[in-house]
Amino acid sequence: MEYDFKYKVVVVTGATGGIGRALSWRFAKAGARIVLIDLDQEQLMALQNQVERSGVEVMSIVCDIVNKERCQEAVREIEERFGGIDVLINNAGIGHHSLFSETKTDIIRRVMEVNFFGTLNCTKAALSSLVQRKGMIITMSSVFGYSPMICLSGYAASKHALHGLFNSLRAELLNDGVHVMIACPGKTETDLRKHMLSGDGETIEVERSKLLASPNDVAEAIFNGARKKKRLIVHSKVSKLTQFLYRYFPAYYEYKQLKPLLKKLKT
Repeated sequence: MEYDFKYKVVVVTGATGGIGRALSWRFAKAGARIVLIDLDQEQLMALQNQVERSGVEVMSIVCDIVNKERCQEAVREIEERFGGIDVLINNAGIGHHSLFSETKTDIIRRVMEVNFFGTLNCTKAALSSLVQRKGMIITMSSVFGYSPMICLSGYAASKHALHGLFNSLRAELLNDGVHVMIACPGKTETDLRKHMLSGDGETIEVERSKLLASPNDVAEAIFNGARKKKRLIVHSKVSKLTQFLYRYFPAYYEYKQLKPLLKKLKT
């Protein structure tokens, strides 16, 4: 049976970013009650006001997901307002763009803290409520969660780790009625590329790709996948081709896709 999101409590982390914002609106359109979580209070309040004006019940919470205790407090606030959580969308994340040899270990640690441990903190805090309400966990990974890419070693590592965690968690929740879905968008038009970390921690903007999906298209694909209780969503033909090539022809993928990028970077 398809999952009905009407009146469900849907929590979106990283809610003010491109995909987070689009996801918030898409689930709100389906009749859900929305909880917006982010670090930027000003943007949170602006988004909350916009969603409220559309007639949707919404609350916003300023939360650094790296802080385990704050994640637990946020869940208690949600439970006090709405009684519990039906859907947790782990969307918050950061990226870096630098060769491994030129990247400080602290930068990779920071990426792991946000992308992996921050997601773990939110899931751990919400799990009891999700089990009680037989809810759903949606975790945003990436095309680089199953394939390598030049200058994204730490980011890719964090996404690979998410696959290991949530595939295993899905198995542990088989008898609890909680559905776990991993979503892997390809390159998307978001602010992430404008706020990447360099190897020494400076904020940089990376070159815009020619093949960028819109956040709304990504959100629609994720919503439809969640509605049908899919286990994995790989968005875009390019992402699916990447998945296929690296799985079955890894040497070809490295030679044809990655080697030219590396050569271009070092010239």
